[in-house]
Amino acid sequence: MGIRFPKITNAKNSVRRALQASQATAVPKGHFAVYVGETERKRFVVPISYLKHPSFQNLLSQAEEEFGFNHPTGGLTIPCSEEVFLDLVSSL
Repeated sequence: MGIRFPKITNAKNSVRRALQASQATAVPKGHFAVYVGETERKRFVVPISYLKHPSFQNLLSQAEEEFGFNHPTGGLTIPCSEEVFLDLVSSL
């Protein structure tokens, strides 16, 4: 009998589904919406607690450098691939 570990890809898919679950609804209290992607942008709803993490703050700095305070989608846009964003969020 061996020990089974969930696959990383399954964990990433779970994170992806959880973050996109409220895509069509209003943003719940304690969360905020971000748009992620280099060409086609997807909307994710993330907890405000992510703002404390240095890795997430680095992404926000990159967004400020690229877009300033003028976001074309009307929301916070993070200029990275969806895969990079999901890797970061799954590690938080």
